Amino acid sequence: METFFQSHAFLVEHTNSPIRRGLMDTIDWSYRLIGIRGPRGVGRTQFLLTYAKENFDPRLRQCLYANMNSFYFQGRKLVDFAAEFIKLGGQVLLIDQAFKLPNWREQIIECYNRFPYLRIVYSTTSVRGGDNDHTELNTLAQQYWLHGFSFREFINLRTGENFRAYTLKELLEDHKSILKSILPKVRPWEYFQQYLHHGYYPFFLESSNFIEQLLRGMNTMIEIDILFIKQIELKYLERIKKLLYLLAVSDSTAPNVSRLAEEIGTSRATVMNYLKYLEEARLVNLIYKEDECFPKKPASVLLHNPNLLYSIYSPQISEQTIMETFFVNSLWRHHTVNKGKRDSIYRINHNTDIQVCDRSKRVKSDPNIVLARYNTEVGRGDNEIPLWLFGFLY
Repeated sequence: METFFQSHAFLVEHTNSPIRRGLMDTIDWSYRLIGIRGPRGVGRTQFLLTYAKENFDPRLRQCLYANMNSFYFQGRKLVDFAAEFIKLGGQVLLIDQAFKLPNWREQIIECYNRFPYLRIVYSTTSVRGGDNDHTELNTLAQQYWLHGFSFREFINLRTGENFRAYTLKELLEDHKSILKSILPKVRPWEYFQQYLHHGYYPFFLESSNFIEQLLRGMNTMIEIDILFIKQIELKYLERIKKLLYLLAVSDSTAPNVSRLAEEIGTSRATVMNYLKYLEEARLVNLIYKEDECFPKKPASVLLHNPNLLYSIYSPQISEQTIMETFFVNSLWRHHTVNKGKRDSIYRINHNTDIQVCDRSKRVKSDPNIVLARYNTEVGRGDNEIPLWLFGFLY
């Protein structure tokens, strides 16, 4: 136990969060059991350590961080570890990478039931296990999602500003006033390409070779988060990786599932399952027509964020695809995103049509369609909004 306290103190002391994550103030920390879900690379570990640093003096030993990667937990149950921590005055246990524990849900529930005065905060991957999300843990725990940096957070980090997030309603109805509060202070388009290339994952702050680290993370997402959690045999790893590659380099976002199945050597039904797993791992976004969902074929498949596109760079990837990827990634968390009636048009929340297009593209005037223009810092009319501004939605 002393080793864990020493490790906790060292990690907290050397934790440096250059920008405060909005989720920190969203969570109700009074709950006894809190789950932080998110894909690899978005900063789950950093988030837990920042919470500890802001709220607990390591010398008092009231809070303890424990990573379930430790071999210690292969020979000892979490409930015994928690009992010893409580005897020493412990109050809050931070469990990182909880899914690495055997029967991790049952172990956390046992701690919850046995220790009514212990608060537990655990982190886990975005990939669901085989429980269809109906376990007792999901009933007991308050679960929150941690995402990568928004464009707003990236700009705040780069400029030292403190721009707030806006609702979609605010953007649609008052985007001109919002622009007047931002543009005198920064030139967002100067930072936009940087964000598309490397701004989504916080580890760009630490890595001199961002793409190389992102590629390692993507491989781990597939090899661990998908194969391990979904209990898929290792011999099928190559198929899933090839599927992701084919999706990334395709000159069309509309998937031909039969052709994909033929190219990776599997059935159409298996391709559909693999697409769902890649979505859970936050490697792709599946966009459906209105009133359709899995297991139906998606109308469009985009990589989850533009950083992933640049890591699997192909000459076939168009600027339009990159911009649509950014747009969908900015909206999917809190809004319903469906495929619109035409290419590049998305139907948001079943009531708003938004078309992603270049500033120079001529489009048929339609007051019912909002234009999200890229390659510009401002819109040219009441229904035109610069695309980058959708990056201020969280």
